[in-house]
Amino acid sequence: MNLLTVEELSKSFGIKNIFDKVSFGIADGEKIGLVGINGTGKSTLLKVLAGKETADHGKITMVNNLQVEYLPQNPLFDEKATVIQQVFKGDSPVMHLLLEYKKSIDLLNSNPGDQELQKQMLQLGQQMDSMDAWQLESEAKTVLTKLGISNFNSPVAALSGGQRKRVSLASALINPANLLILDEPTNHIDNETIAWLEQYLQKRKGALLMITHDRYFLDRVVDTIWELDNAQLYQYKGNYSTFLQLKAAREEQQESSEKKRQNILRKELAWIQRGAKARSTKQKARINRFELLKESNPELSQSKLEISVEASRLGKKVIELKHISKKFDHIEILRDFNYIFAKNDRVGIVGPNGSGKTTLLNIIARRLTPDSGKVEQGTTVKIGYFSQDNAQLNEGIRVIDYIKEVAEYLPTSDGGMISASQMLDRFLFPPKVQWTTISKLSGGEKRRLYLLRILMECPNVLLFDEPTNDLDIQTLTILEDYLDDFNGTLMVVSHDRYFLDRTVEKILAFSDNGEIIDFVGNYSEYQKFIQNKRQEQERTNDKPEKKNKQQSVEKKKEKSLKFTYKEQKEFEQIEDVIAEVEGELEVVQQKINEAGSDYEALQKLLTSQQGLENRLEELMNRWTYLNELAEEIEKKNKR
Repeated sequence: MNLLTVEELSKSFGIKNIFDKVSFGIADGEKIGLVGINGTGKSTLLKVLAGKETADHGKITMVNNLQVEYLPQNPLFDEKATVIQQVFKGDSPVMHLLLEYKKSIDLLNSNPGDQELQKQMLQLGQQMDSMDAWQLESEAKTVLTKLGISNFNSPVAALSGGQRKRVSLASALINPANLLILDEPTNHIDNETIAWLEQYLQKRKGALLMITHDRYFLDRVVDTIWELDNAQLYQYKGNYSTFLQLKAAREEQQESSEKKRQNILRKELAWIQRGAKARSTKQKARINRFELLKESNPELSQSKLEISVEASRLGKKVIELKHISKKFDHIEILRDFNYIFAKNDRVGIVGPNGSGKTTLLNIIARRLTPDSGKVEQGTTVKIGYFSQDNAQLNEGIRVIDYIKEVAEYLPTSDGGMISASQMLDRFLFPPKVQWTTISKLSGGEKRRLYLLRILMECPNVLLFDEPTNDLDIQTLTILEDYLDDFNGTLMVVSHDRYFLDRTVEKILAFSDNGEIIDFVGNYSEYQKFIQNKRQEQERTNDKPEKKNKQQSVEKKKEKSLKFTYKEQKEFEQIEDVIAEVEGELEVVQQKINEAGSDYEALQKLLTSQQGLENRLEELMNRWTYLNELAEEIEKKNKR
C-alpha cells in the first residue's frame, strides 16, 4: 500500500526546471535513496514532500493520518532550549505532551509548593501513561547517547555544529512517523556513529526516503534508488550496486536510440537535399517527419564531469612533522607527534570528532602554529587545501571570475591547454551559470566550484577535510578517478568509508586518549585489524595463565585436540552464563524505561547496559570458539 502518491509534480526556479511532471509512490516499509548531481533539486523534492515548500504543479495524495518526520540538511534550532527540549520539538501529540511535561517539571522545581502545578503534573503523568510516552523518553535518551550526546540538559547554544546535527537527527529518529525523510544524515558524524545509524535504519519499521553520498550506507540500507536527472525521476529496484548496473543499461539504451535517430536524420537530410518537392501527400509526410526528428533531440544524461588538470612537479622531500604538540584549553590534542609524508603517499586520517584530525591538517597547511615542534616542507611543495568551510568563496562575484582569479588558461594532463570557461563547463557549470553570482548556486554546487578552484591551482600536495560533505556521488566518483592518477601526496580526513577505501593506502587513526595508530592499508583493512586486535585481547583476558603457558597449552591442544578440564567445564556452563547475562540486560532495560527524568540514574543504567552488552559479546565469541573446537574433536574421534 502506498503511503504517499505523487502525480505529475513540477517545480522550477526561474528558467531552470527542477523536476518536470514526475510521478511516483512511496510504499509502507520501502527504503529509498535519492541520488543525482548537486543542483538537480534533490533537497527541493524532499522539502516539497515534507510540506516545507510547494510545487508549481501536480498532486500529492497521502493516506489518512500519515505522520511524516523530516530532517533538513541545515536544521533550525532554538538557542534557548536544552538538548532534551530540542529533541521533543516534534509535531505529534506525544511529542507535545513530552515537551509540556518537561516544562512543568522545570516550573515545579522552581516552585515546589505550588499545588496547582502538582495537580497539573499528576494529570500529565496519567496522560504519559496512557500514551506510553515514558518509553519514548527512554528511547530518546538512548539514541542521544548512541549519537555521542550524553548531557541531556546542556543548552543547544553551547553545542558545536556537528553536535547540533546529531540532536536534530535524534529528534527525527524518535518522533513517531510512518515516513522518515532524511537529507544527508551522515554529514558531520563519525564512522562509528554512521555504523550504528546504518543498523538502526535497517531495523526501523516504516518508509524511509533519504539523500546521502555514502555509498556503503546506500548499499546496506535501501532497497530502491531514485535518480533525479535532467528534471526527470528514474526509479530502480535494488540497492546502490544494483542501481549502477541498471543505470549503465539505461544510458546504453538511450545512446543506442540516439544513434539510430541520428542515422535516420542523416538519411532524411540527404533526401531533402536532393531536392524533394513538397507536392504529394507522401512527400509532405516525409518532410514533416524530418522536421519532427530534428525537434525531438532528446536530453541524454547530463554531460560527464571531467578533471584533467596537471599537478605541479614534486621533489623528493614533501612534509616532515617533528615533535608536534598542540593544546586547546589545557586539553592535549597532539603530543610529541612525528611523521614523514613521502611523495605519492595516500593517507587517510580517521577518528572521533574532536580528536584532532582537522587540527593536524591546519598545522600541516600552516594555518595553525603548534605549541612545540616544527613542520619542515620541501621547496617544491604546493599545497591545495579543500577545507570544510568554503572560506574562500566570495558569493558576490560571478562564477567565471572566481575561477579566473586563479588562472585563465591551464595545462592539462594530456599536454594541451584549457580555458577557465571550458573547465567550468566540464565541471557542469554551463555558460549561462558561469555568468551568475555564486550566491545563486546550491550548497553542493558551491562545494563543487570550490573543489575546482583548488584543483586549478595545480597543487602537488592535497589536503582534504571531509571532502564528501555536500558533494554528490558523481562528483566523488570523478574525483576518485582523478586521484588514481594524481602524481602527488594526498591526506584525507573523512568519515566516508567508501571514499577512504578508494583513495588511501595508509591510515592515521586518532583516539580520544591522544594515541595515533599508523596503519598500512585502506579503511576496511584497518577496521578488520582493529576487530582482530579486540578479539585477541578478549581471548587473552579470558585466560588468566601467562602468555608462555598459553602457548604451550595451545600447542598441546593441537597435538591432542581435546578439551582441557577448564574448557570442558566452561563448555558445559557457558550457555547458562549467557542466559544469565541476557536476563540482567532485560532487567536493566526495564529500569531504563522506568527511569523517567532521573538523568543521573539513567546515565548509570546506560553505563551498566553497555558493560553487559560488551560482556555478552565476549561470551558469544567464546561460545563460538568452544563449539567449533567441540566439532573438531568430534570429527577426529570419528576417524
